[in-house]
Amino acid sequence: MSELDAEYQLAYFEEEGFTRHECDSCGAHFWSRVPDRETCGEPPCEQYDFIDDPSFDEEYTLEEMREAFLSFFEDNGHERIDPYPVAANRWRDDVLLTQASIYDFQPLVTSGQTPPPANPLCISQPCIRMQDIDNVGKTGRHTMAFEMMAHHAFNTREDAEGYAYHGEVYWKDETVQYCDEFFASMGADVEDITYIEDPWVGGGNAGPAIEVIYRGVELATLVFMSMEQDPEGDYELKDGNRYSKMDTYIVDTGYGLERWTWVSQGTPTVYEAVYPEMIAFLKENAGVSLSDEEQTLVHDAAKLAGNLDIDEAEDMETARGDIAAELGVERAELEALIEPLETIYAIADHCRTLAYMLGDGIVPSSAGSGYLARLVLRRTKRLVDDVGVDAPLDELVDMQAERLGYTNRDTVRDMVRTEMAKYRETLERGGRRVEQLAEEYAERGEEIPLEEVIELYDSHGIQPDMVKEIAEERGASVSIPDDFYGQVAARHGGGDLETVQSETDQRIADLPETDRLYYEDQDRMEFEAVVLDVIDRGEDGEGDEAGYDVVLDQTMFYPEGGGQPADHGSLSTDDVTVEVVDVQRQDGVILHRTDEPVGKGEFVRGQVDAVRRRRLMAHHTATHVVIHAARQVLGEHIRQAGAQKGVDSSRIDVQHYERISREEVKAIERVANRVVTDNTAVTQEWPDRHEAEGKYGFDLYQGGIPPGTNIRLIHVADDVQACAGTHVARTGDIGTIKILSTERVQDGVERVTFAAGDAAIEATQRTEDALYAAADALDVSPPEVPETAERFFEEWKARGKQIEDLKEQLAEARADAGGGEEVDVGGTVAVVQRLDADMSELRATANALAEEGKLAVIGSGAGSAQFVVAVPDGVAVNAGEVVGELASRVGGGGGGPADFAQGGGPDVDALDEALAAAPEILKQKLDA
Repeated sequence: MSELDAEYQLAYFEEEGFTRHECDSCGAHFWSRVPDRETCGEPPCEQYDFIDDPSFDEEYTLEEMREAFLSFFEDNGHERIDPYPVAANRWRDDVLLTQASIYDFQPLVTSGQTPPPANPLCISQPCIRMQDIDNVGKTGRHTMAFEMMAHHAFNTREDAEGYAYHGEVYWKDETVQYCDEFFASMGADVEDITYIEDPWVGGGNAGPAIEVIYRGVELATLVFMSMEQDPEGDYELKDGNRYSKMDTYIVDTGYGLERWTWVSQGTPTVYEAVYPEMIAFLKENAGVSLSDEEQTLVHDAAKLAGNLDIDEAEDMETARGDIAAELGVERAELEALIEPLETIYAIADHCRTLAYMLGDGIVPSSAGSGYLARLVLRRTKRLVDDVGVDAPLDELVDMQAERLGYTNRDTVRDMVRTEMAKYRETLERGGRRVEQLAEEYAERGEEIPLEEVIELYDSHGIQPDMVKEIAEERGASVSIPDDFYGQVAARHGGGDLETVQSETDQRIADLPETDRLYYEDQDRMEFEAVVLDVIDRGEDGEGDEAGYDVVLDQTMFYPEGGGQPADHGSLSTDDVTVEVVDVQRQDGVILHRTDEPVGKGEFVRGQVDAVRRRRLMAHHTATHVVIHAARQVLGEHIRQAGAQKGVDSSRIDVQHYERISREEVKAIERVANRVVTDNTAVTQEWPDRHEAEGKYGFDLYQGGIPPGTNIRLIHVADDVQACAGTHVARTGDIGTIKILSTERVQDGVERVTFAAGDAAIEATQRTEDALYAAADALDVSPPEVPETAERFFEEWKARGKQIEDLKEQLAEARADAGGGEEVDVGGTVAVVQRLDADMSELRATANALAEEGKLAVIGSGAGSAQFVVAVPDGVAVNAGEVVGELASRVGGGGGGPADFAQGGGPDVDALDEALAAAPEILKQKLDA
């Protein structure tokens, strides 16, 4: 017996009469109370056995099943805690979406840095798994949005020290026993449960794990996270790496709420159990109805749908063909019945996913979790159109948002409508790109690569089936994998960063943490300290700017962090004064970058640049005020996507689904300055992390996720944020806040640039100076500038139009009057002419000649050598090819459609020679 096999030899299994088996079908090892059991129970080894045969004492709704689970574990000594948002990046920076209940406690609790909110605990956590997107609707059991009911226990080994929790709460035997007892409490036949051995590996950790199968469906997974990657470890797992035991060991369970509800009801698929009202609505709206005979066929196919797994089936067509063969029908007949239903199931699931995402404040955008929301939105829109549902998408999403109890439903609907308007625009632009691409690959006789299809989706939102349709129309081919959307989602899921520790990093790690005096008195600018170490960065070889990092036992200098620049100032001894030009914090040690060294062990006097610090403090506090004001004006979905504080101005990037209007800017300013004039105290506190999260929610973490059991909170009026920066004592100390500009930095993210205090007055004065200068130039008073500028602009546009009209008239006159060399090209008169004018005049002349039925080649030497070629209807000469040949003779290039093209190059001296060759070039292109 291997070391890993021994992990599954549980006393509970022995006491309850379980025996270990090897599945005759898939070879997996499993435990069962039935001595002669041959298969593990999981599809495709067995079919769903509960459809039409509800397998618990009662039928449950989602709400009833959730309460039954949580109450069971509460009765067994677990504390119930509230679920976290689906946007996991609200409390951690390594993932985007919550995919399991354990995500709520990573990385701080699972590593032992912070205690859990309760131990043991139970929770029902909403999750989103984008990797399941292609399975939704097809397998009968996959949902992209789901609730993971779970119980967790956090343990440490007896001899472990330095962890935020100690000792063992319970481990494997108790976990399996709880699982058995919960099944029994629901009225399940425990003889039908199988426990499959399936070691878990992920993110450098691992442990034994058990999949819990009941009547053909996996209802729970019991993970015993207890190992870490170690080349010398005792355990070799399925990823080929070796692992050893950790000091911490964690019970990580997951019970799928939707599947438990499904099994209690015995419906054909999980979707009828989870979304009954919405599916009924969608079927009626789309006109999807089946005869009794068709309904029976679909029903029987549902029992076999466990074989349809994108990750495991060879391909969906083959798997579907196997099901059709077993039912005695043709695959095409089965697909015609099932595919509209699968689409409806997917729409219901995707709308619930969107309700979770948008309801929890994820704003559709071109990056991060916003991109994933956009992906689901666009795919749902395509599914809605495909099946013929004519209800607006925002109404469908709102159905789920209402069911889930979100109070920001108006904002959710606005986001969907805004995103759909953007989507229509991108489709119009992207469709032309698909046509070009299809023609290009058809000409080569090659298949359009999958990377191009994914890029079309990423850049233009073009769905893969649309690419396929357009490609086939133009004689090109393309293969779309069954897991297309999963591959797209994986592109945007983020990854782990590896860090390599240098000798200097190790040297810093050996130093004690610096005592941060700036938290004790933010107005104090002088202090004394002892020099603990001086690091010569010029000798370090790390490529940093030359200088010295001075480490002190304590400091008033604020290090760069949270978007706040570092303090500047000086350090002085009796013999020398050195300038502090930067301050950084690493592993709790504060590094003062200086231009010259000071002596290790010396006493120094520190002096912070007070003017710089006070302006930074005003801007940092103003940042809190501005985001608070933006939430009041724009909505509760507003969250910080980045910030940079400065001395003269600051900026904050916020997640918002449309442009911020001028009226909204003024409203934000009014709210912000009301907070300033109220002159409220700006206070700090250091509460327990879990207490703070429970009281204020995860909107605390606007500027990043701080480590530690206790976190620093800054209170500015009604705004509360976790923040490590320096702040003024009262909001009145900010002086005033002036928003300087807003701009879109990326889709779904708006940048607000503002100034505070003296900087706000200086910025306002600069704007006034510009206004007065414009007034002087226009010889009007400042209030008259907008009207005068508009009048001048309209007059300028009118003159420009007049000039263009005159140029066209001149071009027509030139065409009528003749000029240039006329040659016969295959029965068509071609005019080759040099006309040293601007490009608009060249185009007008060429078009006038083409309208007369003449082939025009016009060249200009004004500035550089330029050509325009216009070809009348019915003449088999490609203008783009002609321009390309002419432009190459003057050292340049050009091209365009077959009827009109332009180009040029720098060599004006070669222009006449190129024009002289034009007749021959035209004849060659005609003959070709």
